Amino acid sequence: MNPITASNFPGGHALVIAIAAYPKVPPLPAAVVHDAREIAAVLTSPAHCGYLPQNVTQLLDGQATLDAVRRELATLATHTHPQDTVVIFFSGHGARLGVAPAEESALVPFDCTPLDLTATTLSEVEFSAALAAIPAQRLVVLIDACHSAGAGRFKAAAEVPDMDLGFTEKSLVRLAIGRGRVLIASSRASETSLVLGGAKNSLFTEHLVAALRGGAHTQGDGLIRIFDIFNYVAEKVRGAAPGLQHPVFKASDLEDNFPLALDRGGQKTLADQTIGANPSDPWQRLEKVLAELYPTGPQDQEIWARAGGDLSRLRLNGTGRANWFAALKVLRQGGGGDTITRRTLVQAALEEFPHHPDLLGF
Repeated sequence: MNPITASNFPGGHALVIAIAAYPKVPPLPAAVVHDAREIAAVLTSPAHCGYLPQNVTQLLDGQATLDAVRRELATLATHTHPQDTVVIFFSGHGARLGVAPAEESALVPFDCTPLDLTATTLSEVEFSAALAAIPAQRLVVLIDACHSAGAGRFKAAAEVPDMDLGFTEKSLVRLAIGRGRVLIASSRASETSLVLGGAKNSLFTEHLVAALRGGAHTQGDGLIRIFDIFNYVAEKVRGAAPGLQHPVFKASDLEDNFPLALDRGGQKTLADQTIGANPSDPWQRLEKVLAELYPTGPQDQEIWARAGGDLSRLRLNGTGRANWFAALKVLRQGGGGDTITRRTLVQAALEEFPHHPDLLGF
């Protein structure tokens, strides 16, 4: 395994799940998917958290089926080691099944069917078992459920029984069982996780990303720890929504305040400085913004193909930023696909980020 360096946190692995466009249950705001992309981007940024891009998997909307979630949890179980750190981020619907005091919570995947909830949601029992199978001794589950309050219900056809939304307090405790296991939820079980009017992110994830970008108070040793993150996020969320939202921290056997990522606060590596040496060059400015929005490279969200490009004409074998550098060099020379141009690439990105100021500048 590669050692931790100033821009490398090689033992960090993440599974980032976000679902907004549910086809059979009420959809959620677009901020849900934007949350996930920003979490993945800051984790894989060498100027921030330093996770290797190949260690971070995103399942967004239609990708986040029940089978896909199960598969990626199993992959974490087989591809991580005790000394690793694992982050699992879920933003979407949670469901409360059964009758108190025996009710349990479940994650609601993209292909949930209200008529068959037991078979089409990821139950608390199954999720807990999947977490227990992951050998990493530092594991953090981040749940930003946009309807955490039990007062919410799916509005389905008359023949479909109502389903309570959210996660019970007992479920949050049970999901945190195990040595080195931490669960952070965006709000109490009696509250709703907020997306403020006009915001591009949920309130919780906005401050979570800010903490990972260097906002949290740390020990100054180049690492950001789990308590640093929670203390920052809890304070900021409570301050922004007094009395309305309180993030929750659960852990049953936590021995230390373990590092979750690098704490670089936006510092640039030598490679970053070389690549971005001329901010007036539109190609270099485009590379910078695309690397932030699509951190795994031109294949991320099929952005290259949607812009008219052909991935088979690129050599993609480095980090996300390096792959963007190589891809735009090919595009600048007239290659990369028959119909792709810088203009079509910007237009494809604007379809997902229509108000992004850096994209509007092209």
